[in-house]
Amino acid sequence: MDKPEEKTLYLATLVYPVRDSEVLLATKTRKIGAGCLNGWGGGVDQGESIRASAAREFFEETGGAKVNENELEKIGIVHFKNHKSDGVVFVCIVHVYSTKKWTGDIISTDEMKNPRWYLISQITQEKLMPADPFWLPRMLTGEKGIAWAEYDPFQTTLIGEVCFEPRDFLEEE
Repeated sequence: MDKPEEKTLYLATLVYPVRDSEVLLATKTRKIGAGCLNGWGGGVDQGESIRASAAREFFEETGGAKVNENELEKIGIVHFKNHKSDGVVFVCIVHVYSTKKWTGDIISTDEMKNPRWYLISQITQEKLMPADPFWLPRMLTGEKGIAWAEYDPFQTTLIGEVCFEPRDFLEEE
């Protein structure tokens, strides 16, 4: 069996579509978090704003659904300290957004399979990335904040505790 890809990514985004008390999640098929439920997102390109990246990644990974940058609500920032198998350690800062409005259908793609709605109150019982149960439900229920997590190589096991600090204000860029 092939080992998963070890990518070094320093700045990324995640978008979570929400309605009432539910969040739309899909199963990642590759890269970090393969086999886990997640939102849609990825790396910020050179010269691209964080919001523009979130909208672009959402479009690419949903099979063409569009979200207006102004409809993205910033709900958090997560600092992931990642250890690679070669000993390199890096921090990836992920800007987390929710949205209640988008156009087009969100469908299965090569990167994200089987999108479906989950009750936010029950997502910790689903197969998420190991750190996500500690910060994602809080952010999705209106508690904006900053989280810190540390992962072993291939981001399968947490090192230490996940910290979450509620914040009234989150910097945009």
